[in-house]
Amino acid sequence: MRAMICRQWGGPEDLRLEEVEPAPLKAGQVRMKIRAAGVSFATTLVIAGKYQRRPPFPFAPGTEVSGVVTEVDAACKRLKVGDEVVAVLDWGGLAEEVTAHEVSVFPKPSNVGFVEAIQLAISYPTSAGALTWPMALDVQKGQTLLVHAAAGGVGMAAIQLCRIAGAEVIGTASAAKHAALREAGVAHAIDYRTQDFEQEVKRLTGGRGVDLVLDATGAFRKSYRTLAPLGRLVCFGFSGAVTGLKPNWFAVIPKLVAFPWFHPIRLMNDNKAVIGVNLGHLWDRIDLLRREMLGLLDEYQAGRIRPIVGKTFPLTEAAAAHRYIQERQNVGKVVLTVA
Repeated sequence: MRAMICRQWGGPEDLRLEEVEPAPLKAGQVRMKIRAAGVSFATTLVIAGKYQRRPPFPFAPGTEVSGVVTEVDAACKRLKVGDEVVAVLDWGGLAEEVTAHEVSVFPKPSNVGFVEAIQLAISYPTSAGALTWPMALDVQKGQTLLVHAAAGGVGMAAIQLCRIAGAEVIGTASAAKHAALREAGVAHAIDYRTQDFEQEVKRLTGGRGVDLVLDATGAFRKSYRTLAPLGRLVCFGFSGAVTGLKPNWFAVIPKLVAFPWFHPIRLMNDNKAVIGVNLGHLWDRIDLLRREMLGLLDEYQAGRIRPIVGKTFPLTEAAAAHRYIQERQNVGKVVLTVA
Protein backbone atom coordinates (compact mmCIF):
# COMPACT_ATOMS: atom_id res chain seq x y z
CA MET A 1 0.00 0.00 0.00
CA ARG A 2 1.01 3.67 -0.32
CA ALA A 3 1.31 6.14 2.54
CA MET A 4 2.61 9.67 3.15
CA ILE A 5 5.65 8.91 5.29
CA CYS A 6 7.46 11.21 7.73
CA ARG A 7 11.13 10.24 8.27
CA GLN A 8 12.34 13.44 9.95
CA TRP A 9 10.84 16.45 11.67
CA GLY A 10 10.08 19.12 9.12
CA GLY A 11 7.29 20.63 7.06
CA PRO A 12 4.54 18.91 5.07
CA GLU A 13 6.71 19.33 1.95
CA ASP A 14 9.09 16.79 3.50
CA LEU A 15 6.45 14.02 3.48
CA ARG A 16 7.04 11.38 0.84
CA LEU A 17 4.52 9.07 -0.79
CA GLU A 18 6.06 5.62 -0.29
CA GLU A 19 5.15 2.00 -0.85
CA VAL A 20 5.03 0.33 2.58
CA GLU A 21 4.13 -3.07 3.94
CA PRO A 22 0.63 -3.29 5.45
CA ALA A 23 0.62 -3.68 9.22
CA PRO A 24 -0.28 -7.14 10.53
CA LEU A 25 -3.76 -7.46 12.02
CA LYS A 26 -3.68 -7.75 15.82
CA ALA A 27 -6.27 -9.17 18.20
CA GLY A 28 -9.47 -7.12 18.20
CA GLN A 29 -8.45 -5.05 15.19
CA VAL A 30 -9.98 -4.42 11.78
CA ARG A 31 -8.31 -3.45 8.55
CA MET A 32 -9.94 -0.74 6.48
CA LYS A 33 -9.39 0.71 3.05
CA ILE A 34 -9.24 4.46 3.57
CA ARG A 35 -11.44 6.63 1.40
CA ALA A 36 -10.82 9.97 3.14
CA ALA A 37 -8.47 11.36 5.81
CA GLY A 38 -8.59 14.59 7.78
CA VAL A 39 -5.95 17.32 7.91
CA SER A 40 -5.57 19.73 10.83
CA PHE A 41 -3.19 22.12 12.59
CA ALA A 42 -2.39 19.27 14.97
CA THR A 43 -1.14 17.21 12.03
CA THR A 44 1.27 19.97 11.03
CA LEU A 45 2.56 20.14 14.61
CA VAL A 46 3.15 16.37 14.63
CA ILE A 47 5.09 16.55 11.35
CA ALA A 48 7.18 19.42 12.69
CA GLY A 49 7.95 17.60 15.95
CA LYS A 50 6.19 20.34 17.95
CA TYR A 51 3.35 18.16 19.23
CA GLN A 52 3.22 16.77 22.79
CA ARG A 53 3.55 13.21 21.47
CA ARG A 54 6.11 12.13 18.90
CA PRO A 55 5.53 8.91 16.93
CA PRO A 56 8.64 6.83 16.19
CA PHE A 57 10.12 7.19 12.69
CA PRO A 58 9.07 6.31 10.07
CA PHE A 59 5.36 6.96 10.43
CA ALA A 60 2.34 8.22 8.50
CA PRO A 61 0.62 11.14 10.29
CA GLY A 62 -3.15 11.48 10.45
CA THR A 63 -5.66 10.59 13.16
CA GLU A 64 -9.09 10.73 11.48
CA VAL A 65 -10.20 8.53 8.59
CA SER A 66 -13.24 7.02 6.93
CA GLY A 67 -13.41 3.98 4.69
CA VAL A 68 -14.51 0.38 4.25
CA VAL A 69 -13.63 -2.61 6.45
CA THR A 70 -11.68 -5.20 4.43
CA GLU A 71 -10.54 -7.62 7.14
CA VAL A 72 -11.72 -8.44 10.67
CA ASP A 73 -9.93 -10.27 13.47
CA ALA A 74 -11.84 -13.18 14.97
CA ALA A 75 -12.12 -11.35 18.32
CA CYS A 76 -14.10 -8.47 16.78
CA LYS A 77 -17.81 -8.48 17.62
CA ARG A 78 -19.21 -5.22 16.25
CA LEU A 79 -17.89 -4.99 12.69
CA LYS A 80 -17.74 -7.10 9.55
CA VAL A 81 -16.11 -6.94 6.13
CA GLY A 82 -17.86 -4.41 3.92
CA ASP A 83 -18.95 -2.07 6.72
CA GLU A 84 -18.52 1.64 5.96
CA VAL A 85 -16.87 3.22 8.99
CA VAL A 86 -15.23 6.23 10.62
CA ALA A 87 -12.14 5.71 12.79
CA VAL A 88 -10.00 7.65 15.26
CA LEU A 89 -6.30 6.73 15.23
CA ASP A 90 -3.12 7.43 17.14
CA TRP A 91 -1.48 8.10 13.75
CA GLY A 92 -1.23 6.38 10.36
CA GLY A 93 -4.21 8.01 8.64
CA LEU A 94 -2.50 9.50 5.58
CA ALA A 95 -2.40 6.16 3.80
CA GLU A 96 -4.39 3.84 1.57
CA GLU A 97 -5.25 1.46 4.41
CA VAL A 98 -4.93 1.23 8.16
CA THR A 99 -5.54 -1.13 11.06
CA ALA A 100 -7.38 -0.02 14.19
CA HIS A 101 -8.96 -1.62 17.24
CA GLU A 102 -12.70 -1.97 16.78
CA VAL A 103 -13.46 0.18 19.86
CA SER A 104 -12.15 3.24 17.97
CA VAL A 105 -14.03 2.39 14.75
CA PHE A 106 -17.64 3.50 14.33
CA PRO A 107 -20.35 2.86 11.73
CA LYS A 108 -20.63 5.65 9.18
CA PRO A 109 -24.18 6.93 8.77
CA SER A 110 -25.54 5.73 5.44
CA ASN A 111 -26.69 9.23 4.51
CA VAL A 112 -23.26 10.88 4.82
CA GLY A 113 -20.37 10.55 2.36
CA PHE A 114 -16.86 9.44 3.28
CA VAL A 115 -15.50 13.00 2.96
CA GLU A 116 -18.18 14.61 5.14
CA ALA A 117 -17.88 11.80 7.70
CA ILE A 118 -14.32 12.86 8.56
CA GLN A 119 -15.63 15.63 10.82
CA LEU A 120 -17.46 13.03 12.88
CA ALA A 121 -14.11 11.49 13.83
CA ILE A 122 -12.32 14.36 15.63
CA SER A 123 -13.94 17.76 15.10
CA TYR A 124 -17.35 17.02 16.60
CA PRO A 125 -16.05 14.83 19.47
CA THR A 126 -13.52 17.54 20.40
CA SER A 127 -16.26 20.17 20.39
CA ALA A 128 -18.60 17.89 22.30
CA GLY A 129 -15.91 17.20 24.89
CA ALA A 130 -15.23 20.89 25.34
CA LEU A 131 -18.93 21.79 25.55
CA THR A 132 -20.69 18.92 27.27
CA TRP A 133 -18.35 16.76 29.32
CA PRO A 134 -19.07 17.11 33.06
CA MET A 135 -15.71 18.82 33.67
CA ALA A 136 -16.80 21.61 31.29
CA LEU A 137 -20.03 22.00 33.31
CA ASP A 138 -22.24 21.63 30.22
CA VAL A 139 -23.03 24.51 27.89
CA GLN A 140 -26.57 25.71 28.58
CA LYS A 141 -29.33 27.64 26.84
CA GLY A 142 -28.85 31.39 27.21
CA GLN A 143 -25.10 31.22 27.78
CA THR A 144 -22.62 33.13 25.61
CA LEU A 145 -19.50 31.48 24.21
CA LEU A 146 -16.36 32.75 22.49
CA VAL A 147 -15.08 30.32 19.84
CA HIS A 148 -11.64 31.04 18.41
CA ALA A 149 -10.80 29.91 14.87
CA ALA A 150 -14.55 29.58 14.45
CA ALA A 151 -14.34 28.86 10.71
CA GLY A 152 -12.19 25.74 11.17
CA GLY A 153 -13.41 22.17 11.45
CA VAL A 154 -13.74 22.12 15.25
CA GLY A 155 -15.06 25.69 15.29
CA MET A 156 -17.85 24.96 12.83
CA ALA A 157 -18.76 21.83 14.76
CA ALA A 158 -18.88 23.82 18.00
CA ILE A 159 -21.18 26.42 16.43
CA GLN A 160 -23.67 23.72 15.45
CA LEU A 161 -23.57 22.08 18.88
CA CYS A 162 -24.06 25.46 20.57
CA ARG A 163 -27.04 26.13 18.33
CA ILE A 164 -28.58 22.85 19.45
CA ALA A 165 -28.00 23.82 23.10
CA GLY A 166 -29.49 27.30 22.58
CA ALA A 167 -26.26 29.16 23.40
CA GLU A 168 -25.05 32.34 21.67
CA VAL A 169 -21.69 32.25 19.88
CA ILE A 170 -19.12 34.99 19.35
CA GLY A 171 -16.57 33.77 16.81
CA THR A 172 -13.12 34.97 15.76
CA ALA A 173 -11.96 34.62 12.16
CA SER A 174 -10.62 36.77 9.34
CA ALA A 175 -13.15 39.16 7.82
CA ALA A 176 -13.47 37.12 4.61
CA LYS A 177 -15.05 34.29 6.64
CA HIS A 178 -17.59 36.33 8.59
CA ALA A 179 -20.46 35.79 6.15
CA ALA A 180 -19.99 32.01 6.43
CA LEU A 181 -19.92 32.27 10.23
CA ARG A 182 -23.15 34.25 10.36
CA GLU A 183 -24.79 31.75 8.03
CA ALA A 184 -23.65 28.97 10.37
CA GLY A 185 -25.27 30.69 13.34
CA VAL A 186 -22.63 32.97 14.88
CA ALA A 187 -24.25 36.00 16.52
CA HIS A 188 -21.14 38.21 16.41
CA ALA A 189 -17.99 37.77 14.30
CA ILE A 190 -14.66 39.36 15.31
CA ASP A 191 -11.81 39.93 12.86
CA TYR A 192 -8.82 38.84 14.95
CA ARG A 193 -6.45 40.49 12.47
CA THR A 194 -7.80 44.02 12.91
CA GLN A 195 -9.76 43.92 16.19
CA ASP A 196 -8.79 43.20 19.78
CA PHE A 197 -11.07 40.28 20.63
CA GLU A 198 -10.83 40.97 24.37
CA GLN A 199 -12.15 44.50 23.97
CA GLU A 200 -14.81 43.39 21.49
CA VAL A 201 -16.11 40.66 23.79
CA LYS A 202 -16.38 43.10 26.68
CA ARG A 203 -18.21 45.56 24.42
CA LEU A 204 -20.61 42.94 23.05
CA THR A 205 -21.42 41.59 26.51
CA GLY A 206 -21.72 44.96 28.24
CA GLY A 207 -18.57 44.29 30.25
CA ARG A 208 -19.84 40.99 31.69
CA GLY A 209 -17.76 38.59 29.62
CA VAL A 210 -18.58 35.13 28.27
CA ASP A 211 -19.49 31.89 30.00
CA LEU A 212 -17.08 29.71 28.06
CA VAL A 213 -14.15 30.16 25.68
CA LEU A 214 -12.96 27.47 23.25
CA ASP A 215 -9.33 28.30 22.44
CA ALA A 216 -7.18 26.26 20.06
CA THR A 217 -4.97 29.24 19.15
CA GLY A 218 -2.91 29.67 22.33
CA ALA A 219 -4.27 33.13 23.24
CA PHE A 220 -5.03 31.75 26.69
CA ARG A 221 -4.14 34.80 28.77
CA LYS A 222 -6.47 37.15 26.89
CA SER A 223 -9.15 34.47 26.58
CA TYR A 224 -9.12 34.03 30.36
CA ARG A 225 -9.70 37.75 30.83
CA THR A 226 -12.85 37.60 28.66
CA LEU A 227 -14.54 35.16 31.07
CA ALA A 228 -17.47 36.18 33.22
CA PRO A 229 -17.59 34.96 36.85
CA LEU A 230 -18.05 31.15 36.86
CA GLY A 231 -16.73 31.12 33.28
CA ARG A 232 -14.58 28.31 31.86
CA LEU A 233 -11.63 28.47 29.48
CA VAL A 234 -11.21 25.27 27.45
CA CYS A 235 -7.74 24.91 25.90
CA PHE A 236 -7.47 22.30 23.15
CA GLY A 237 -4.78 23.47 20.74
CA PHE A 238 -1.93 25.84 19.93
CA SER A 239 -2.32 26.80 16.27
CA GLY A 240 -0.41 29.99 17.01
CA ALA A 241 2.73 27.85 17.03
CA VAL A 242 2.34 27.15 13.31
CA THR A 243 4.05 30.07 11.60
CA GLY A 244 5.20 28.36 8.40
CA LEU A 245 5.67 25.05 6.66
CA LYS A 246 9.00 24.39 8.40
CA PRO A 247 9.81 23.98 12.11
CA ASN A 248 10.85 27.31 13.66
CA TRP A 249 11.53 27.02 17.36
CA PHE A 250 12.82 30.60 17.51
CA ALA A 251 9.28 31.74 16.63
CA VAL A 252 7.59 29.28 19.00
CA ILE A 253 9.69 29.71 22.15
CA PRO A 254 8.53 33.29 22.91
CA LYS A 255 4.93 32.12 22.63
CA LEU A 256 5.58 29.24 25.01
CA VAL A 257 7.31 31.55 27.49
CA ALA A 258 4.28 33.87 27.35
CA PHE A 259 1.90 31.08 28.39
CA PRO A 260 0.04 32.05 31.58
CA TRP A 261 0.30 30.18 34.86
CA PHE A 262 -3.11 29.80 36.49
CA HIS A 263 -2.57 29.82 40.25
CA PRO A 264 -5.26 28.07 42.34
CA ILE A 265 -5.70 31.12 44.57
CA ARG A 266 -6.36 33.34 41.57
CA LEU A 267 -8.82 30.82 40.12
CA MET A 268 -10.69 30.77 43.42
CA ASN A 269 -10.75 34.54 43.75
CA ASP A 270 -11.83 34.98 40.11
CA ASN A 271 -14.41 32.16 40.27
CA LYS A 272 -13.15 30.83 36.94
CA ALA A 273 -11.96 27.47 35.61
CA VAL A 274 -9.31 26.40 33.09
CA ILE A 275 -9.82 23.05 31.36
CA GLY A 276 -7.71 21.09 28.89
CA VAL A 277 -9.08 18.73 26.23
CA ASN A 278 -6.96 16.42 24.07
CA LEU A 279 -8.64 13.32 22.63
CA GLY A 280 -5.24 11.86 21.74
CA HIS A 281 -4.50 11.40 25.45
CA LEU A 282 -7.72 9.54 26.19
CA TRP A 283 -6.95 6.18 24.65
CA ASP A 284 -7.23 4.53 28.07
CA ARG A 285 -10.73 6.05 28.37
CA ILE A 286 -12.04 5.08 24.96
CA ASP A 287 -15.44 4.61 26.60
CA LEU A 288 -15.76 8.41 26.84
CA LEU A 289 -14.93 8.85 23.17
CA ARG A 290 -17.24 6.05 22.14
CA ARG A 291 -20.14 7.50 24.13
CA GLU A 292 -19.67 10.92 22.51
CA MET A 293 -19.32 9.42 19.03
CA LEU A 294 -22.48 7.35 19.29
CA GLY A 295 -24.39 10.39 20.55
CA LEU A 296 -23.08 12.52 17.68
CA LEU A 297 -24.02 9.86 15.15
CA ASP A 298 -27.56 10.01 16.54
CA GLU A 299 -27.53 13.81 16.17
CA TYR A 300 -26.45 13.46 12.55
CA GLN A 301 -29.11 10.88 11.78
CA ALA A 302 -31.68 13.26 13.28
CA GLY A 303 -30.46 16.06 10.99
CA ARG A 304 -29.36 18.38 13.81
CA ILE A 305 -25.70 18.55 12.78
CA ARG A 306 -24.22 18.86 9.29
CA PRO A 307 -20.48 18.42 8.68
CA ILE A 308 -18.98 21.29 6.68
CA VAL A 309 -16.06 20.51 4.38
CA GLY A 310 -13.96 23.46 3.26
CA LYS A 311 -11.84 21.85 0.57
CA THR A 312 -10.62 18.43 -0.57
CA PHE A 313 -7.22 17.39 -1.94
CA PRO A 314 -5.99 14.02 -3.20
CA LEU A 315 -3.65 12.14 -0.87
CA THR A 316 -0.72 12.94 -3.17
CA GLU A 317 -1.25 16.67 -2.47
CA ALA A 318 -1.02 16.40 1.31
CA ALA A 319 1.53 19.25 1.46
CA ALA A 320 -0.83 21.59 -0.42
CA ALA A 321 -3.65 20.68 1.98
CA HIS A 322 -1.52 21.58 4.99
CA ARG A 323 -0.45 24.82 3.34
CA TYR A 324 -4.10 25.69 2.74
CA ILE A 325 -4.78 25.35 6.47
CA GLN A 326 -1.65 27.19 7.55
CA GLU A 327 -2.58 30.11 5.32
CA ARG A 328 -5.94 30.22 7.14
CA GLN A 329 -7.92 29.81 3.92
CA ASN A 330 -10.34 27.10 5.03
CA VAL A 331 -13.94 27.45 6.16
CA GLY A 332 -14.77 24.02 7.52
CA LYS A 333 -12.74 20.81 7.42
CA VAL A 334 -9.88 20.11 5.00
CA VAL A 335 -9.94 16.50 3.78
CA LEU A 336 -7.64 14.27 1.72
CA THR A 337 -9.33 11.80 -0.62
CA VAL A 338 -7.86 8.38 -1.30
CA ALA A 339 -8.70 6.62 -4.57
